[in-house]
Amino acid sequence: MVQQQIKGRGVRDERVLEVMAKVQRHMFVAESLKHQAYDDHPLPVGSGQTISQPYMVAAMTEALEVDREHRVLEVGTGSGYQAAVLAELAGAVYTVELLRELSLAARRVIQRLGYRNVRFRIGDGHEGWAEFAPFDRIMVTAGAETLPFGLVDQLADRGRIVVPVGRDTQTLTLGVKHGKRLVQRALMSCVFVPFVRSRDSGA
Repeated sequence: MVQQQIKGRGVRDERVLEVMAKVQRHMFVAESLKHQAYDDHPLPVGSGQTISQPYMVAAMTEALEVDREHRVLEVGTGSGYQAAVLAELAGAVYTVELLRELSLAARRVIQRLGYRNVRFRIGDGHEGWAEFAPFDRIMVTAGAETLPFGLVDQLADRGRIVVPVGRDTQTLTLGVKHGKRLVQRALMSCVFVPFVRSRDSGA
C-alpha cells in the first residue's frame, strides 16, 4: 500500500510514510470489508459515511506538516482512521463528529489501539472546538461548499488548514494563516461526503 499507492503517487514525507505503514486500517472497517482495507479506495463505515482512501489520508496529512508539539483539530471523526494517523504525529488531536454512533465506535477503536492523545467531541463540526482553540493545524474530512471561516478563526497564526472545498467534486485546499489573512492554495481534485450542519443549528 505505502510503496505503490502512496509513495508511488508523490507523497514524500518519510514520517507520514512510516505512520501510514504503522496504523492498521483494517481495524477501522467492518469485518466483511477487511479484505479490502488496504486497497486504494474509500470504504463505507455506516451512516452514509466513508473511510478515505489511504492516498488521500496521506496527502492531507503531508499537507498539514504536523509536528509533535502541535495541537490538531480534526473535523469529521468518521471511522477514526485519520485521527489515529494524526495521533502518531501530533502532541494532541481533538476530533469532532456530528454522528454519535460513529464517534463512539471510533473512540472504542482508538482506545483499543492504545492512543492516549486523542479527545472526542460529538457535535457540529462547523463550530470546531473553541474551548481548546487556537489550534496549530486543522483538518476537515468532509466537503465544504465554501471555506469554513468559522474554523479558520480557531486556527493559530502561521497555522495550516486543509479542507475539501466545493459541491459535487471538491478541490482539496490548503490555507496558511498570516495574522488575519489566509493564503490559500489548491492541491488536487477530490470527492468527500458533504460537510453537513446539525439540525439543531438551524442552518
